[in-house]
Amino acid sequence: MRVGGVTVGGAAPVIVQSMTNTTTADAAATIEQVGRLAEAGAELVRVAVPTRQDTAALSRVVAAAAVPIVADVHYHFDRALEAIDAGAAKIRLNPGNLRDRDQVRQVIAAAADAGVAIRVGVNEGSVVERREGEQRRADLSRPLDLLMVEKMAEYLEVFEEAGFADLVLSAKSHDAYTTVAVNRLLAERWDYPLHLGVTHAGTPETGAIRSAAALGALLAEGIGDTIRISYAGDPVAEVAAARELLWSLRLRRREGLDLIACPTCGRAEMDVAALAEKVREALADVKAPITVAVMGCVVNGPGEAEGADVAVCAGKGKAVLYRRGERVGTVAAAEIVAAVVAEVRGLVE
Repeated sequence: MRVGGVTVGGAAPVIVQSMTNTTTADAAATIEQVGRLAEAGAELVRVAVPTRQDTAALSRVVAAAAVPIVADVHYHFDRALEAIDAGAAKIRLNPGNLRDRDQVRQVIAAAADAGVAIRVGVNEGSVVERREGEQRRADLSRPLDLLMVEKMAEYLEVFEEAGFADLVLSAKSHDAYTTVAVNRLLAERWDYPLHLGVTHAGTPETGAIRSAAALGALLAEGIGDTIRISYAGDPVAEVAAARELLWSLRLRRREGLDLIACPTCGRAEMDVAALAEKVREALADVKAPITVAVMGCVVNGPGEAEGADVAVCAGKGKAVLYRRGERVGTVAAAEIVAAVVAEVRGLVE
């Protein structure tokens, strides 16, 4: 299927998404952040449109964006209609938050007329927390992944009745294990593209791990067509983490620096972590795929050097420099970063 100019699903590569944390009504701030996300590598960007002021500004955001814009709609079907009119390429809709099926049908009809895709989302909160009394207790007694799949089937009835198939499905939990389980079930039951993510994943320290655990397991099994690694903070960092995950699983061709650094131990005679960070910063602008190894001793260093484009094996006050497995010289500690940068630029420029 197509979302604006982006192909999702089938033989297309896994697409990286993120979401702005600006108020969309502040079009200037939102446009600026969408630009930074696109520059970082996001191929789709979602924006929240909870108010009429947000959808009123959306057309400006869409017009200025270098990537397709997805409108995040929850409780007000009018916002979905307004977002479609404003040029959103896709609508994120949680039918569990829209009780009136006639309203959902109106959104489907408008999306079909405009060629706009719809992401149907099921989160653990929307299938349990909205219940009350005995029904809620009954829900809580059942496996959450099964409950989420049942709710997805219920939601999809109205789309299938309308003959609307430009759908992306997503089922998210804050728990990595549940996220894996429910998406396996979705993949078994439906052929729609799947959007993967861990909701409410937390801060970068925890969110990146939870997301990598869930999304990595699914992607390694061939499940998932778009991903968002989400956590509290600057969303640009989400994009970097998502791209690294896809590169690590060889699902996308790596762009830029692939930095290898030893974990350090008592054998290290130099601050390898600080050295590796200086190398990373100095080569942040490199776009060509290149592997650089920063190693702290002669135990693992030579082996890593053989597989890297450029490598240094640091010792006391100096380091041995390698280019594609061949030793090219020894440099003093103060000259290591400059020597690595020179070798890399000589290979990529």
